[in-house]
Amino acid sequence: MINSLYIYRSDSLDPFENLAREQVMLEDGPSGGVVLYLWQNEKTVVIGRNQNAFKECRVSLLEEEGGRLARRLSGGGAVFHDSGNLNFTFVLPRSDFDVARQTNVICRALRHFGIPAQVSGRNDLTVDGKKFSGNAFYKSGDRAYHHGTILLNADMEMVGRYLDPPTAKLKAKGVDSVRSRVTNLCSFAPDLACDDLCVQLVEAARKVYGFQPQELLFTHELEQKTRELTKFYASREWRFGSNTQATFCCEQTFSWGTVTLELTVDKGVITNAVVFTDAMDWNVAALIKDALTGREFTRASMLGSFADASINPDIRDDLCRMIAKQEI
Repeated sequence: MINSLYIYRSDSLDPFENLAREQVMLEDGPSGGVVLYLWQNEKTVVIGRNQNAFKECRVSLLEEEGGRLARRLSGGGAVFHDSGNLNFTFVLPRSDFDVARQTNVICRALRHFGIPAQVSGRNDLTVDGKKFSGNAFYKSGDRAYHHGTILLNADMEMVGRYLDPPTAKLKAKGVDSVRSRVTNLCSFAPDLACDDLCVQLVEAARKVYGFQPQELLFTHELEQKTRELTKFYASREWRFGSNTQATFCCEQTFSWGTVTLELTVDKGVITNAVVFTDAMDWNVAALIKDALTGREFTRASMLGSFADASINPDIRDDLCRMIAKQEI
């Protein structure tokens, strides 16, 4: 039974640190207490636990433009976070996990601003049939969490820029995102500010759970655990995962011949490159294969691989132009 209410608002915009803190709260949070965790990330695509990064996101474009790809513990689809989005997490005993009660906190807070939020299905919150919050869940042992987004004034152009399916031929093993029409709450309450919403979320949680909120404090040991988990969440092994295998194909014809690349990608690394070409230079296919195998599957890394290879400069330049225009 819940016996207390704790609040933690992160002052970090680092997705890896924020996800790490969430896990620490799950594993080491106050026994019997419910924690309302409020946090934001800057220019981040967060994918679900079982998703293929390269199928859900234009990873290279995101990273080239200063963004970051993160993977969470929970399932669900890919979402874009920026400073116009507020994330919430309820962390509580598994026996007290109640989605209706938890979403009631969100809806109650928004009613303060005249926003008639409603629960749609199991995972979404909507206004006038448009989604402003996608929710996901995770349970471990006797603890659980429920987290989600609240779109206040997110950059919708960036959502489409990074999350639209790439046009390159990408065959992948993974889970497709189910994307709905989305909306910003500023369309319904133009003066709604993040700080004001946080205040009302805390007040709504106080009324729903019936306890005076307390600030959640991290001990030295928990701060150290957070730092270690931050490294884990930032690692390529976690973010790209053993289940994110893909075959990427691209083809183009140049003055020296046609070249087709078929790349097998695992954990964000090119593990095998098959090269087909009718180029007169019999050795060029082997040089391309050697250059790409073992490199990270990003535009920058692939372009760098050609620069380091002993490939004819004209062919190398054409290959670079071909890779540069791929939506990876």
